Amino acid sequence: MNRTAPRGRLKRFVYLGAAVLMTSVVVAPASAAQAEAAPIPGVDEIVSSSNIKQIANDPKPDVFAAQTSYNSDLAFQGRYAFSGNYNGFTVYDIRNPRNPEQAAVVLCPGSQNDVSVYGNLLFLGTDSPRSDDSCESTAAPAPVENRWEGIKVFDISNPRSPKYVSSVKTDCGSHTQTLVPGKGWDKSVYVYVSSYDIYRNPPECVAPHDKISIVRVPLRNPAAAAVVSEPVLFPDGGYPGGTGGQSATAGCHDITAYPQKNIAAGACMGDGVLFDISKPAAPKVITTVRDVENFAFWHSATFNNDATKVVFTDELGGGGRATCNPTIGPKLGADAIYDIKGKGKKLKLEFRSYFKIPRENAATENCVAHNGSLIPVKGRDIMVQAWYQGGISVWDFTDSRKPKEIGYWERGPVSATELILGGSWSAYWYNGHIYSNDIQKGLDVLKVSDRRIGNAERQRTWQFNAQTQDNFRRW
Repeated sequence: MNRTAPRGRLKRFVYLGAAVLMTSVVVAPASAAQAEAAPIPGVDEIVSSSNIKQIANDPKPDVFAAQTSYNSDLAFQGRYAFSGNYNGFTVYDIRNPRNPEQAAVVLCPGSQNDVSVYGNLLFLGTDSPRSDDSCESTAAPAPVENRWEGIKVFDISNPRSPKYVSSVKTDCGSHTQTLVPGKGWDKSVYVYVSSYDIYRNPPECVAPHDKISIVRVPLRNPAAAAVVSEPVLFPDGGYPGGTGGQSATAGCHDITAYPQKNIAAGACMGDGVLFDISKPAAPKVITTVRDVENFAFWHSATFNNDATKVVFTDELGGGGRATCNPTIGPKLGADAIYDIKGKGKKLKLEFRSYFKIPRENAATENCVAHNGSLIPVKGRDIMVQAWYQGGISVWDFTDSRKPKEIGYWERGPVSATELILGGSWSAYWYNGHIYSNDIQKGLDVLKVSDRRIGNAERQRTWQFNAQTQDNFRRW
């Protein structure tokens, strides 16, 4: 989800990732010709390819039931799934994927509340000014001094009873966060905090904001977590933005780390970036790439397992627009696949192709490329991905020049007459199933039956954060 404004024009844009100023817009009904050309599912109707089926849905907890209490990102550990929400997070016991159970609900307001987990710790990212760092805080208007936003740390040694441990304030809050383990003797985890809301008033958030905040969390004493560096990634200011609505670079939206390879990929608004993270507290830019023709907002990144490719997403319209239609076309609001060439400091990103779901969505459905992860298929590059109300797509990019969808699952629009923000925020593969955090409908669990994913359903890992990739051959 994104919030941004071009440098020099620091005005507020209405994006789902921000404090939403408008949650619905009335649209005209589709014409008869449009309806015949593209049979779109009815409200809440479920359609899918024959190789994917839903096996469970657990609605949002009652305290998160409000339409503006959006579900956000997911993380996993052992038998538990952790579901972020703009008002806190939910812990699900997924020992039986066909019957997920709510093990704990933590009320702790603050958009967007993305979650990550590491060992006994959960990190909750707050990306809106609050009156203080407690879970009883209230929204703080811009003129208020000493507002707080940043990272909250919870102890999840007992996942059924999370305990608040500490907080770390970061400039412009935490829109997303990425975990990078310390090396050798360094028994810490580093949290790369991405944020970029430079339209808000000082003193907490000022332009230029071409950096990330790095929080070091000592595992033996997480209460001592603190910002240890704020590397400026774009000393030249990055991409200044384009006249066609392309976003200026002002920090990063999302960073995906591959610690075993000592690299990370950054989706940084106007730039796609590769980093050297061999020193976790001091990442270095290796190379950058831009797409000024078809990318409006570099949103997220996913490596293939060999780290020879990276898939970047373009969140055209910030997640709040209907962009999966013939008017927008197949190259805008899509994925872009890049091959990684070279070695060490000479790595380069070479564009290969775009991928976008081949189905048309209604004008009442927000739809654009969003969060996904690899499916652990040996010898092939296959990922599952959320497209908001465009549903969930499973697609193969083994041939990076010719990506193709091999399965999909979709729920019809929230409304037939107005655009209400909804759909799958994150869709990830974890230990044999796809788990999707639907903004409005709660946790969905899907089962894939397809020979092309081989024995992926038998692969197991103990912990999963989509923004911290592991080599699944080591699982």
